Amino acid sequence: MKLAMVGLGKMGANMATRLMRGGHEVVAFDVNEEAIQKAESEGAEGACTLAEVAEKLSAPRVVWVMVPAGEITESVISELGELLSDGDTIIDGGNTLYKDDIRRAATLSEKGIEYVDVGTSGGVWGLAEGYSLMFGGTKESAEMLRPIFENLAPSADLGWGHVGPVGAGHFVKMIHNGIEYGMMQAYAEGFEIMHAKKDFDLDLHQVAEIWRHGSVVRSWLLDLTANALEDDQDLSDIAGYVSDSGEGRWTVFEAVDLDVPAPVITLSLQRRFSSRQDESYAAKVLSAMRNQFGGHAIKKAE
Repeated sequence: MKLAMVGLGKMGANMATRLMRGGHEVVAFDVNEEAIQKAESEGAEGACTLAEVAEKLSAPRVVWVMVPAGEITESVISELGELLSDGDTIIDGGNTLYKDDIRRAATLSEKGIEYVDVGTSGGVWGLAEGYSLMFGGTKESAEMLRPIFENLAPSADLGWGHVGPVGAGHFVKMIHNGIEYGMMQAYAEGFEIMHAKKDFDLDLHQVAEIWRHGSVVRSWLLDLTANALEDDQDLSDIAGYVSDSGEGRWTVFEAVDLDVPAPVITLSLQRRFSSRQDESYAAKVLSAMRNQFGGHAIKKAE
């Protein structure tokens, strides 16, 4: 199958390469000319504009969009909507809010353009290991795009699936990332407790390696933790500042909207917020209150 990959960042470039290794033809586009050139060196057909992308594909055209969620995705899909026509398909494989998928699909359907959303997980390891793919769209689209999914997934019959109508793919991926937040926070807290137990002089890399085999807490995240701890278990060169990319927030908002308790995911998101504070104003207020009502000592600011 011939398709276009729009967005050649860490994920998009590797996905294009995996597709080409599987025998598919790829038209590659990115705003970064060097990224296009690199894709061309891997065997892709480069394109310098979205208009050129559309010109280099034959009907029915398939364009996979792999750019950051938000205004960039909105702009790219809007422009593609003007360039493509009845029978063509746009795939959004980024981390888009599922409500935006539903809105875009309705707009594009007026022109006969199919829109599908694919929650994509696998990170930089996906090129070698394959990607987990959660597909939202029609059953007909799922069958038409099956060769792509079978190629990108870890195997033809594992790691991908049609999970529901438009929006369902990114909804499932959103919850997937919320769960990821909670799992990561649990690992981080456990390792921090062990790191604080100085009298045992624990080798945290060794502990991680032990847990990787046979333990009920083994996982790919633990594998990655073991890698990170191998050279420096104090992680001296890493600041304790943790970003979030949006899906954790959306998961918490959805839990509130549905009246579903989600304390672990919610607190793991809040912990990321607190990691970005040099000093907590709330903690100052707490200390002041304790001093006011009970005369408790205050540690003076330096």
